[in-house]
Amino acid sequence: MIEIQNVTKTFNNDVVAVNNLSLTVNNGEIVGFVGPNGAGKTTTLKMMTGILKPDQGSVYINGTDIQKKPLAAKQDIGYIADSPDMFLRLKGIEFLNLISDIYKIPTAVRRERIETFAKRFELTDVLGEKMQGYSHGMRQKMMVTAALVHNPSVWILDEPLIGLDPKSAHNLKQMMREHANAGNSVLFSTHVLEVAEKLCDKIIIINHGVAIFYGTLEELTTQYPDKDFEEIFLEMTKDA
Repeated sequence: MIEIQNVTKTFNNDVVAVNNLSLTVNNGEIVGFVGPNGAGKTTTLKMMTGILKPDQGSVYINGTDIQKKPLAAKQDIGYIADSPDMFLRLKGIEFLNLISDIYKIPTAVRRERIETFAKRFELTDVLGEKMQGYSHGMRQKMMVTAALVHNPSVWILDEPLIGLDPKSAHNLKQMMREHANAGNSVLFSTHVLEVAEKLCDKIIIINHGVAIFYGTLEELTTQYPDKDFEEIFLEMTKDA
């Protein structure tokens, strides 16, 4: 479960990236986070994961305040950042073992999980190669594996489908649904409205750092009965 209470973040003392944002992602839900470029999505996700500290407000992961007990909260988070270009001098298996060491995953358990993810995302043959030689899509699949190898209950994913081939994207979306169906929480940002429309239980639309809608797609379309989701989104964010 993710709870954000009245969170605000300002940069350079005058640029308000996120403005008094509150939302809850319940257990068993997939929530899509959509908005124009620069709307505040990535900043919000970074505050959720403890990468950025909010100027005001609180973030709770499964009831734990991430500012007061960051290590305890982060144990429950699987986070995919907005760029997969990190730790590129490491071999794939070295990177996954590093992450596994951080989360203190026993050798036998990590071996099984890495093998499962590698098969699912077709990474088995490249685990022994340095990631700087990977394609963007392969790096993205490696970040997915690293984020989920410790079996976190809360998934916070920043544009997780970018760069993935259709099969891998399908597998990840299927995993997101399975994770939510098991009683866990999934929040992901996306620019692909069709994905949000088909996959999510609820949708957050953010514009200029403010949540202008949070609810189900059915609730949204009731407000705009003669328009599809794309038309509604463009109407609501036309001043972006």
